[in-house]
Amino acid sequence: MRGHIDHTVSRTNDPGGDDPAGGPHPDGAAPGVRPFAVTHRDVWKITLPMTLAFLTTPLIGLTDTAVVGRIGDATALGGLAVGALIFDFAFATFNFLRSGTTGLTAQAAGEENGREIQAVFWRAVVLSLAIGAGLILAEPLITGLGLLAIAPGPGVVAATGLYVFVRMFSAPFAFLNYAILGHVLGSGRGGLGLALQVVVNGTNIALSILFGLVMEYGIAGVAFGTICGEAIGALVGLVVVVARFDGRDRPSRARVFERRGFVRMIAVNRDIMIRSFCLLGAFMLFARLGAQFGTLVLAANGILMNFFAVGGYFLDGMATASEQLVGRAVGARYRPAFDRAVRLTMFWGIILSLGLSAVFLFGGTWLIAGLMTDEAVRGMASDYLLFAALTPAAGALAFIMDGVFIGATWSRTMRDMMIVSFLAFAAAAHALTPLFGNAGLWAALLGFLGLRGISLLALVPRRRAETFPPSA
Repeated sequence: MRGHIDHTVSRTNDPGGDDPAGGPHPDGAAPGVRPFAVTHRDVWKITLPMTLAFLTTPLIGLTDTAVVGRIGDATALGGLAVGALIFDFAFATFNFLRSGTTGLTAQAAGEENGREIQAVFWRAVVLSLAIGAGLILAEPLITGLGLLAIAPGPGVVAATGLYVFVRMFSAPFAFLNYAILGHVLGSGRGGLGLALQVVVNGTNIALSILFGLVMEYGIAGVAFGTICGEAIGALVGLVVVVARFDGRDRPSRARVFERRGFVRMIAVNRDIMIRSFCLLGAFMLFARLGAQFGTLVLAANGILMNFFAVGGYFLDGMATASEQLVGRAVGARYRPAFDRAVRLTMFWGIILSLGLSAVFLFGGTWLIAGLMTDEAVRGMASDYLLFAALTPAAGALAFIMDGVFIGATWSRTMRDMMIVSFLAFAAAAHALTPLFGNAGLWAALLGFLGLRGISLLALVPRRRAETFPPSA
């Protein structure tokens, strides 16, 4: 079993099952240690498909905007934009259902513990459905808070309310898709993850066009198309995942609802959620401080942040590879695989980020022109292009380290360093902005991205020594 995971032969080392734990490894390793190789191919067979999968996500927003835009109702378009912001915040908050499941699944896979792999999956399913149902019940409060924060006009308020009310029924299915994707990625099946994302996003796009444009249900049709797309994707994902489970490893209901397992999953997810809040808070503070320089700078910063977003989709694929490979190494209690996974993902992540920064730097003016027709905004964006082009390079280490710490389930340390980095960013932004204007704000953002990665990397040796003691 080297370089791949086969759950049909994963019944050993299950403390909650019938099989004996421990025993010498055929390679001569210590009991409980399962050596495996980590290669460049292992990194890219996860990175490539997941990068493509993540890149399909913006197509949904573009399609929804095009559908409502073709209707010609500016109020509906405004409602869609505001509603999308509300969902971006609400759903991003619970993205831990994907990443937390990936880390825990990868560790169980490293242990070759098929029963725990299935138990982690079903715990994630239960959490996803419970949180999704809770959001449906809380929809009036979420909508009210979102409208209070954004404060759109009366017509937009009505359109936003309709869109959020309808689309909120997709929450249980969307979170279930997070759990399914987390399981698939934790199992090292990046190609299947891509296929499932294509099903979810492709169906979403097709049905939004059908209900919103062809059947002329407008913004409500777009929202209903999203519900159907998420539901179909969840059904397909469940069928595919469950069909691959080994019946001999089926966990009991008591095992699935085991208090220790749920507490561990909730603790990991809680820390990742706090980390996500801080990240969103940093970007909100960036936008708020940028707004004080006027509409022109605000628009230019908005255009330039697309460079960071696009770079993030690419780096997320590499971070996913580090999550799976590091998590598997921790589960296998095999430090050489851990070290190799960290080195390779850091190497390729930095190479990828430098390439992205070069593309943005030398092709940025053309990209800005494609995104904006206003000459004044184009000129302002070009003035700060260098800062935006450097965001992938500055943030590469943060993406990779997030993957390492999520895979190793060192979530508390990741949370703490995010809080420290956020406070440092807030202090730097308030100090540099009065002195250097928008350039100072961008410099603070680059420092925030860099500090996150460097602070986590500095703590890897200590956490690694705790996870892989000399006796292991």
